Amino acid sequence: MSTSNYPHSFHYMSGFGNRFESEAVAGALPVGQNSPQRAPLGLYAELLSGAAFTAPRDHNLRTWMYRRRPSAMQREMRRIPNGNWLSAPFNEVEVPANRLRWNPWPMPQEPADFVDGMATVAGNGDVGTQTGCTVHVYRANRSMEDRYAVNSDGEMLLVPQSGTLIIHTELGKLHVTPGEIVLLPRGMRWRVELGDASAYGYMCENYGAPFRLPELGPIGSNGLANARDFQVPVAAFEESDRPVRIVNRFMGNLWETTQSHSPLDVVAWHGNLVPMKYDLTRFMAVGSISFDHPDPSINTVLTSGTDTPGVANCDFVIFPPRWLVAENTFRPPWFHRNVMSELMGLVHGVYDAKAEGFVPGGVSLHNCMLPHGPDASTFERASHAELAPHKLEDTLAFMFESRHVFRPTAAALEAAHRQDNYDSVWDDFNSYFPAAG
Repeated sequence: MSTSNYPHSFHYMSGFGNRFESEAVAGALPVGQNSPQRAPLGLYAELLSGAAFTAPRDHNLRTWMYRRRPSAMQREMRRIPNGNWLSAPFNEVEVPANRLRWNPWPMPQEPADFVDGMATVAGNGDVGTQTGCTVHVYRANRSMEDRYAVNSDGEMLLVPQSGTLIIHTELGKLHVTPGEIVLLPRGMRWRVELGDASAYGYMCENYGAPFRLPELGPIGSNGLANARDFQVPVAAFEESDRPVRIVNRFMGNLWETTQSHSPLDVVAWHGNLVPMKYDLTRFMAVGSISFDHPDPSINTVLTSGTDTPGVANCDFVIFPPRWLVAENTFRPPWFHRNVMSELMGLVHGVYDAKAEGFVPGGVSLHNCMLPHGPDASTFERASHAELAPHKLEDTLAFMFESRHVFRPTAAALEAAHRQDNYDSVWDDFNSYFPAAG
């Protein structure tokens, strides 16, 4: 596959929610008109809309692309097996009223690219009504070669845990490593190349409102994730003129078509519906400097809202390295039951609420109103710790939090790497309350 029209180094434009333009060949962008009678350089004008045409201006998402051939040049789509990439609604098994935790999903024994190696953990909502989200782990040991994909059901938020991803999209490519995240818009075509022998990570497939930065309220104009730190690619295109396959994620199923050339042939583009990546080390953590442990919402990177203000379809929350300074305070997360459902993963290090058992690449699930919190060892240590300023280091955990209960798949519930004894981490708490009498 020819990549001669890709930049020799990675250049990015920064921002989130802004409007951008980029051209791989000078003069490819039309001036003053999106779809002139004849687009420059013999290109075809094509619009990708990520919102209703009449959506408010600050919610409208679209990108104009100027490409070598229209994307409509494809054969009939045919159903292919879904493999382990499943979709909401999940009604195959009852949702257990239990806390759940898994060790990492094993890597495939056979060659598997990003699509083939997908394994669904849990989800909620309904893809047909565009509500909820589904959480997967991706596992790949080979690149996508002459195979591309598009997700018609929702946008994809990737959280790499190991291995480098080089994600080629219609608008350019993104080089993503663990500690970064990448957001791929609904409807955009892409392929994933591996920068290492294998790659493993997490993926949230969001059917609801597109992810955006949360409002800052009393925090003010700066803090948490800043718009300037989100990076988008510059225009780049492939000139391959040999048959390729395109997998379409449509209404919860996988469909495949063929066409005679690469779908990544966009020479220039402008708009705000763009793939982007974000380095999580740039997150400006905010916390208590007096007393008490603040709610985890203070660590929200991105949010997908609902028609109820403050209630999320899905929040992406991180627990990065940070200082703990609160006085007379139990510093790990306290015991709680939450109306929101929480699915967590660990990129590296140790999560401060668990002494052991929650490992990088693993998953924990605490659904609506199920009690959880630190294990006994963590409680004892934190209850007697010297309350000097202390920095949490070598840690990066995250959470997908949703107003909808996460329904695990049958495969996840039956998996050999599910921890059958997870409840036992709360077995050894003592009662210190003095006996009556």
